Amino acid sequence: MNRLNILAVVLAGGEGSRLYPLTEHRSKPSVPFGGRYRIVDFVLSNLINSKIFTIYLLVQYKSQSLIEHVRRSWVLAPIFPEQFITVVPPQMREDPEWTQGTADAVYQNLRLIEKHAPDLIAVFSADHLYRMDVRQMVDFHLRSGADVTVAALPVPIAQASAFGIIDADADGVIHNFREKPVNPVPMANDPARAFASMGNYIFNADVLSKALKEGKRLGEKDFGKDMLPRLIKTKRVFAYDFGENEVPGIRDYEEPGYWRDVGTIDAFFQAHQDLLGVEPKFDMFNPKWRIGSSNYQGPSPRFFRAEIENSMISSGGLIKGARIRNSIVRSEVLLEEDVELDECIVMDYSVLRKGVRLRRVIVDRYNVIEAGDCIGYDIEADRRRFYVTDSGIVVISRGEGSDSRAGGGMFRYL
Repeated sequence: MNRLNILAVVLAGGEGSRLYPLTEHRSKPSVPFGGRYRIVDFVLSNLINSKIFTIYLLVQYKSQSLIEHVRRSWVLAPIFPEQFITVVPPQMREDPEWTQGTADAVYQNLRLIEKHAPDLIAVFSADHLYRMDVRQMVDFHLRSGADVTVAALPVPIAQASAFGIIDADADGVIHNFREKPVNPVPMANDPARAFASMGNYIFNADVLSKALKEGKRLGEKDFGKDMLPRLIKTKRVFAYDFGENEVPGIRDYEEPGYWRDVGTIDAFFQAHQDLLGVEPKFDMFNPKWRIGSSNYQGPSPRFFRAEIENSMISSGGLIKGARIRNSIVRSEVLLEEDVELDECIVMDYSVLRKGVRLRRVIVDRYNVIEAGDCIGYDIEADRRRFYVTDSGIVVISRGEGSDSRAGGGMFRYL
């Protein structure tokens, strides 16, 4: 297996309209997450930790922020030409249009892919939060004699309509695949849950090449909606149970098989809460399976009379007497005297002036919240100023600033 030539193609072109306004100026994979990461860092980390070093990252919508992040954060050793993470925009070789779906995105880059003559092609989504040893999925693919393997996990039946749903037998052979069905079929041994596709696939290279060319002729656009249902009829298509994947360093208190699609503001907000606590559902500190990101060079945060409960404070921050509870504060944030945060996410280079009160608020980058402002306590008043979800989470859109430069945000306001 070590001699296999495995090429990874990461689909990072998602518009992320349901995550608006965090995606107003950036694509979904580029949205900041946790104390110092972006969503795309999770899939890249999984591939690198799995010793897969040949990676094409396919981008599309509002991609500049993502391109800058990858340029600064994900440079592999240049002395090994077979090790790279390369950002690839839509090629438009045959059509003067952007890619029209997941399968079309890979088809547009088929010449680039075939140039490497891979044995296997891992097509993975850049939109999800999880840890996964991809080599275990590769092992399953080889043992099964599969042409295509789909990573899958059980989800509650009430949520299953948001996923591609798999009907597979005990050996993992997929007999049916329906993309986002209105009436999802439950698992045979668990009527309360359905088997959902994670949007991660492993293909035998020759199978993928032929399938994409045939799919182009048939007008297919997506893997889940179009190609997989067709391949099931003629190829050996298997489901790999993500619940069986064992990543080193996972602690007993973490949620087994943690995986989240943070495609909505509510899901994004809740995933941040999953990082907090003495025993978080998803512990970001795992030396045996690191999540890589930017090599930020700022100083440690500084605190003056701060009261902090169950929160994360990132590098470069200055906290002057604020009270922070159940919140995540990213890099180079200034919190002045008498600021109160309750279940908030404050992103990089933001400034909260004296006496600001925030509750269940997401503050995007480069914002200045003026003294005495109170947000998250009067939802109707907040709706007139900001985006507010049905559950009452307030989102303050990104302020003026550029993601093309690193650091220096806070100190303009001191």
